[in-house]
Parts: sequence; structure tokens; C-alpha cells
Amino acid sequence: MSEPKVTIADVAREAGVSKGLVSFALNDRPGVSAESRIRILEIAERLGWTPSLRARSLSTRRSFALGLVIARDPEVLGSDPFFPSFIAGVETVLAPQGLALVLSVVPDEKTEMRTYRSLVSDGRVDGVFLSDLRHNDPRIPLLQELGLPAVTLGRPDTQSPFPCISVDDTPGVAETVRYLISLGHRRIAHVAGSPALLHGSRRRAAFDNALSEAGLPAGQSIETDFSVAAGADAARRLLTQASPPTAIVFANDPMAIAGLGVAHELGLRVPDDVSITGFDDIDFTRYVFPALTTVRTAPSDWGRAAGRTLLDLMALGTAPDVDLPAGRLVIRGSAGTPLRP
Repeated sequence: MSEPKVTIADVAREAGVSKGLVSFALNDRPGVSAESRIRILEIAERLGWTPSLRARSLSTRRSFALGLVIARDPEVLGSDPFFPSFIAGVETVLAPQGLALVLSVVPDEKTEMRTYRSLVSDGRVDGVFLSDLRHNDPRIPLLQELGLPAVTLGRPDTQSPFPCISVDDTPGVAETVRYLISLGHRRIAHVAGSPALLHGSRRRAAFDNALSEAGLPAGQSIETDFSVAAGADAARRLLTQASPPTAIVFANDPMAIAGLGVAHELGLRVPDDVSITGFDDIDFTRYVFPALTTVRTAPSDWGRAAGRTLLDLMALGTAPDVDLPAGRLVIRGSAGTPLRP
């Protein structure tokens, strides 16, 4: 049987003072002499006292939790390692502070808006991370109206009072296209993400601009929801055409890996018959065959930066934007010189 938890009453009894004085000392409130505070803290440490999150919440009117609401199909989310890596980065910041992350996965944007209102009215979170930014994102004025501190993952295309953590993904896409052109590719296709999401449309624009700057005609693009199934379907459509592309630039790694599988299934050799590239450099891209050429963005670094920035915003009332290093091309075996013209 586990030993009973040490309470404030136990510390007060040992110190010979009131529970109120112990509470003030442990929560660093005024009204306690320096000598008494030090003595109470020493006794609390010796007895093994640890704070009760519930009691702290009641006394400070804080939840000691931050929120992340994701409006995606759970099956789609489950196949994309970006968010687990991002969350791991956030947790490295929150856990040492005794804070928790509240994750809500919702089916659509309407439910997402209701979820933010519910989180605030129920006092469940002290701040949120805003992901998957959209054009003229309506969540930004909503969170401002609710008075909920937030950090945006990416730079909004509308006015925002919140700090942002951004990675410029356009150089990585442009570098990928230039690399494929240098290998001799001229028919290059793009399996894009959702045009409703800023990063989806931004990567699509970077792809189009890179081809235009190289003097090549516009490449074929297929829009998806970033899911593995959509990536596989797009790859099949592209590779079974009368004149298929010799290279496909996918907007994320899971879709690119699905594209690898489709190419193998169709009897195509990668990269001889078709080159395939991804985006994000998730952990297992180096272990597929051939290893995936992709753009490295380090989602866990996003998480750490977002966690630190949101805590600063909550503590100080302000925090600067953070620009992380731009994604860079990682060359592996899935891209090479085309064997057919």
C-alpha cells in the first residue's frame, strides 16, 4: 500500500504555523517573512510535500494546462507523424513546469470553434496552440474575443495579436524542384495539400514559381487532404497516364511514402522510372526503400519553440515572433536522373 500523500496540514503541523501561512509560503505570496518562508519550504521538502494540481487550480484560478485543437479526421491524423513529433517538443517544455497538454481532435471547423468556447467557459486551459492556419482564419478573432492567449504555428495572412512560430517552407520546395531539374527532369508533378490551409497553398505556389523561374511549363498538380490514402490515389492517377511525370513532389512525407508503394506496385523503378520527394523528414523516411529525398523541418523544434513562447506570453503579456531555420533539402535515394526522356 502506498504511503499517504503529505498535505499542507502536515507541513503546518510540523512547522507550528497555520495552514494559511504555509499556503502563502508555498505559493510565493506576500505576507510571509523571508525567514518563515525558508523554514516552511525546507520542512515541505523534507516531508516530501508536492503541490496538488487541483488545489493550485482552485487557489489561482488557473488550469495549469495548454490546449491543442486539431480539426482533422482522426485516421488521417494517426497516419501523420508530424503532430506526435510536435507534441513531443511541447511536452519537453511543459512537463518540467508541471503543466499538461489538453489535446482535442474534432471533425470539422464548426466543432473546433465550439471547442474553443467550451475550453474557456469550463476553465480547462490557460492558452492554446493554433495549428493548420487557414486563409483569413476566423479562429484568431475568436480567441481574441475569448481573451485566450495563443501562439500560431505559422504566420497568418490576416492581422493577429498573437506571436507566431514560423518556418519558411517555400525555399525547401523550390530547392527540391531545382534539384530535380538539375537531374534532367522536365515533367514534374506536385501532389499538394489542401488549398484551404496556408501551408498547403504556400507549398503549391512555391512549386509553381520554381518551374516558372526555370522556364518550364506549369506542372500537373493534384490537391489532397494530406492523407496517405489521398497521396496513394494521386500517385496512381499520375503514374498511369499516357505521359506520366518523371518526378513527383509530394507535400508531405506520408503521401510520398504511399507514392513509393504505388510505384513499386505498378512495376516502376524508383528513381529510374520516377523520382519521388517528400516534405518534413519524419523519422522513418530514411528506412524506406529507396530512402526518401525530402525537406527537413524538425517538428519537435516547432513544439519546443511554441511551448516556450506561449509560456512567455502568459507570464509577461507579450512575446516576440520566432522564425525557425527554413526547411532544407535532404538528398537520398528516391530522386535521380530519369532514364527515359
